Amino acid sequence: MSTVRLTGAIIIMAVVTYVIRLLPLTFFRRRITNPHIKAFLNFVPYAVLGAMTFPDVFSSTGSTLSALIGTAAAFFLACRGRGLLTVSLVSCAIACAVDIIAGIL
Repeated sequence: MSTVRLTGAIIIMAVVTYVIRLLPLTFFRRRITNPHIKAFLNFVPYAVLGAMTFPDVFSSTGSTLSALIGTAAAFFLACRGRGLLTVSLVSCAIACAVDIIAGIL
């Protein structure tokens, strides 16, 4: 990638980031009091994080089987109310164990 193209990409990303942060400041001058809008805005970071990370889950391991089993374990533990650290560590350990077992067989 050439330096000009890289610089252009960085400038475009900076402008897009600035515009996204500037729009709420220009449109919402008063404090938001509607509880439905506040609840929606509170969950936006979690939704964006999930949308960015979930597709990569299936390509992060050596096989799709271990990724599916690790994801199922994470979903099961999350539904049981376990914390984020516990869910992450256990699902990674299970995915690694499945990779090791599949490599042995």
